[in-house]
Amino acid sequence: MLTSSANRLRLAPVALISLAAAWGLAFVIMKDSIERQSVNSFLFTRFGIATLVLLALRPMIFRLITKELFTKGFLAGLLLGAGFILQTEGLARTDAGITGFITGLYVVATPLISALFLKKKITLFTWGCVGLATVGLALLSLRGWAMGFGEFLVLLCAIAFASHIVALGQWSAGRDVYAMTIVQLFAVTVLTGSFAFVEGYQAPPDNNVWAVVFFTAIVATALGFIIQTWAQAHIEPTKVAVILTLEVVFAAFFAITIGRESMTPQVLLGGVILLISMYLIVIKEPSQ
Repeated sequence: MLTSSANRLRLAPVALISLAAAWGLAFVIMKDSIERQSVNSFLFTRFGIATLVLLALRPMIFRLITKELFTKGFLAGLLLGAGFILQTEGLARTDAGITGFITGLYVVATPLISALFLKKKITLFTWGCVGLATVGLALLSLRGWAMGFGEFLVLLCAIAFASHIVALGQWSAGRDVYAMTIVQLFAVTVLTGSFAFVEGYQAPPDNNVWAVVFFTAIVATALGFIIQTWAQAHIEPTKVAVILTLEVVFAAFFAITIGRESMTPQVLLGGVILLISMYLIVIKEPSQ
């Protein structure tokens, strides 16, 4: 039993790193699709397909969805949906580099929310790793600064994502991972769908956009949030937040290799610092 638990603790960070890679790739390939389809229509289609795929794979999962699980999963899903809507709406109004940096501030917001609402003690070592990760994010993403409405929306997005990480850390343990994931994705579908149909729903305009929708729905969403929900039953929320900041590193990597953007010394240094902060908080943090 102890060996099984230890294996899960070792596997969880690896799973989260894989998830960060998938999200980094998604961020690059979905940029063009969002420019050709409204934000809420894209998100509604993405999360709706992800929910249907999971239900088709395990239709009997409804038996495991208790009232308590549904309530907590739905609330967590609303936080997640709010984060995605705010992020993409902010991205439409500001520079992508600024958006990446401000979104990554959830690594700072996560321990703050945990300390404020859950009264959890955050060690100085953890705060040091959080600060290091923030410096890495700044070097990797920041290309100037101007706090406008778009930046404000992305700041709210970072708070929503941090709140989702903390909530999932509190509510995922002891509950069926698959059921919790479906309820969360259903909540995002309802939220984004409400906005999409009020605005006038737009279907993906061509096969290229549909391909991006299916990739983000199945790999980055359905499989991705199963991984996150499972991993958060075994890792502290602050550690999860730091590991998931690697999404920005992978986004930069795929932007260079796929999008043919140039690699600057600043970007390289920022990525290395993020990797160091992740290693320290996952491998070297003293037991509490």
